[in-house]
Amino acid sequence: MKDPRDIIRRPIITENSTEMMEEGKYTFEVDIRANKVEVKKAIEQIFDVKVKKVNTLKIPRKQKRYGRYSGFTAERKKAIVTLTEDSKPIEIFDA
Repeated sequence: MKDPRDIIRRPIITENSTEMMEEGKYTFEVDIRANKVEVKKAIEQIFDVKVKKVNTLKIPRKQKRYGRYSGFTAERKKAIVTLTEDSKPIEIFDA
């Protein structure tokens, strides 16, 4: 089995994702090969919470230019994790 910290790369902190945290939804960048079941198990192991639902979406690579040089951004995968109502919240910001 994979290490859970290899599956979950980092939390995605945007204005939209911070608003979704109030509803119990958290957004993470995950490994491109990970499926929903692996993401659910990894989140439950790392943060000790109960996951209700996982939505994943792939963000394709885009062409970018820097002067006369062009290349591509990396392809990414994002997971939106919904927690159950009786689960404790995930503390992303350590106060």
